[in-house]
Amino acid sequence: MINFKTIIRINGILLLLETVMFLICSGVSYYYNDEALLDFWKSAGITAGAGLLMVAAGRNGNRQLTRRDSYVLVSLAWVIFSFFGMLPFYISGYIPDVTNAFFETMSGFTSTGATILDNIESLPHGLLFWRSMTQWIGGLGIIMFTIAILPIFGINGIQVFVAETSGPTHDKVHPRIGVTAKWIWSIYTGITTVLVVLLMLGGMDWFDSVCHAFATTGTGGFSTKQASVEYYNSPYIEYVISIFMFISGINFTLLLLVANRKFKKAVGNAELKWYFWSVVCFTGIIAAILYRTSPMDMEEAFRKSLFQVISLHTSTGFATDDYMLWTPVLWGLLTIVMIIGACAGSTTGGLKCIRMVILAKVSRNEFKHILHPNAVLPVRANKQVVSPSVISTVLAFCFLYFVLIIVGILLMMGMGIGLVESIGCVISSIGNMGPGLGETGPAYSWNALPDAAKWLLSFLMLLGRLELFTVLLLFTPEFWKRN
Repeated sequence: MINFKTIIRINGILLLLETVMFLICSGVSYYYNDEALLDFWKSAGITAGAGLLMVAAGRNGNRQLTRRDSYVLVSLAWVIFSFFGMLPFYISGYIPDVTNAFFETMSGFTSTGATILDNIESLPHGLLFWRSMTQWIGGLGIIMFTIAILPIFGINGIQVFVAETSGPTHDKVHPRIGVTAKWIWSIYTGITTVLVVLLMLGGMDWFDSVCHAFATTGTGGFSTKQASVEYYNSPYIEYVISIFMFISGINFTLLLLVANRKFKKAVGNAELKWYFWSVVCFTGIIAAILYRTSPMDMEEAFRKSLFQVISLHTSTGFATDDYMLWTPVLWGLLTIVMIIGACAGSTTGGLKCIRMVILAKVSRNEFKHILHPNAVLPVRANKQVVSPSVISTVLAFCFLYFVLIIVGILLMMGMGIGLVESIGCVISSIGNMGPGLGETGPAYSWNALPDAAKWLLSFLMLLGRLELFTVLLLFTPEFWKRN
């Protein structure tokens, strides 16, 4: 049986944490004397009330979570957090439609970055700060935040960690999962803090620096400006954000190794090598084509290419140029970048580079098998043999990923949306990217999409953020059988 009492209790604890976040944002509203102050207090009151009721309802529940409980908990947590997280947008009247408010919030918490807002600068500072904070909290994971405090309530977080983290393998780093979560959050906070300082040195004020740092390290892409990073017209800011987007796309366990001065082990990682050379190759190719087909000089072509490649590779979604104005072949290359994604165990979306490494080695072995049918050819990654079960999981994930993309595109087209826009929206949503293609590209919002499309894309965002299986398992009859 599913342990609903404990699941409800933990979600209640999460809502109390969300209440604290609302109060922090209300402090920003108070500082700038904007009209969202009361709206945050109302949202905090509603959320705190619901959280206390859920904590009380979940009292005396079994504190041991099974793997099945964890899948239900994680899926529900993202939906509930997003539902209450939309309250400031909805109550304030700046996003008066439930569909749009939920879409914007889900886009934030899943660090997707797609927006329905056509005039971002019109929002008060408190709402802009909340919008960026959703990406910072959601980037590393709502549940990863909770895992660090679960032991206080006597709840084991290991099963939750498995259900929430991304990638075909999971590295705990430390035997106690709560300690691992705290270490990772410490590095995450440290990277964000350094980026805030560097952006302020580049001319941003403290507010924009914090908001863009949240969106960069969370690889979300929400900006305080409608024109995104292009608004600042600063090569320094573009290079700084490019570097930190790249860092945020690295597996956090590798960043822990670097922090512990184990550089050799980190640099030799197969996934990191694939990620690095993928960025180098795509940037070089796109920069060369841009230089030949646009009026940009060599430095600008390189800078625009580097920024867009890293932004889409890491599923951040910031923009310094409208790539839909580039030659069409570059749309295809950037779409491939969007699908690949960055490293597992990071804040990014997409298929993840470790799966690309495994698929490439499996494909290479198949050619060898044709020539040597009786040969035993294990697949190795980082000098370790990849188990058949992991290979099977990778193949199943990739199959489902592309099936969902195809089904999503067909459903979008059935709603009267164009082919290019449907492809861009679906790939962007399931990969948690942000900008799409055509009229949903970096120069446009997604406000014109029908409500049904927004709910579908919100679901795809959740699927992509939780690596498909966590959510799709809930729709299988076997999951709900008593045994």
